[in-house]
This record gives sequence, structure tokens and C-alpha cells, in this order.
Amino acid sequence: MQRWHEGWSVLFDVLENLNESELTRPIYIRNTEHLVFEAINRQLAHYAYHVGQLVHIGKMKKGHSWRSLSIAPGVSKQYNERKFSQPESDAHFTDEFLKKK
Repeated sequence: MQRWHEGWSVLFDVLENLNESELTRPIYIRNTEHLVFEAINRQLAHYAYHVGQLVHIGKMKKGHSWRSLSIAPGVSKQYNERKFSQPESDAHFTDEFLKKK
């Protein structure tokens, strides 16, 4: 977990120190030019891929005792009915999950 937090801290530190004009500055990843915002998108996709790998391994190890990280299998219909019965809001989509912890 320490390495996990250290890795994310690197990303967040860089993002916090970027200014808007730097987003269109070219940088090179493996000798291929990317604008900074393209490199950020590339990195986030890369992270998502690895998080997916971790989830897959977790599911394999936990088997039937695996708990879904979001909407549990088989309850999407009920979840959607509840969500669409509420008024539109500007809440962040993770709010309901983070408030439970």
C-alpha cells in the first residue's frame, strides 16, 4: 500500500503543479511526441489497465467471497430505478460509495 500511495502521489503532485499553458506543451514518451494533456490521458488509461489486472487477481483469489467495488452483479436494474427516481444533481459519482466508508 505504501508503494501504491507513493505512485499516486507522484501523479497528483505533477498535476497540482501544472498550469493551463503547459497542457499543450510537447513532451516525449519513448521518443514519440505527446502534448502534456495527451500524456496525462495515456497514463490514466495505463493505470486503469493495471487496476483492472489487480481486480482480476483479487476476484480469482477471493472467488465467491469477492465483494464488488461498485454495483453488485444482478442488482443493476434496482440500482438504476433508484437513481432515476431521484432528481438530477451535481454530486460526484463516487460520493455515495465514499460516504459509506
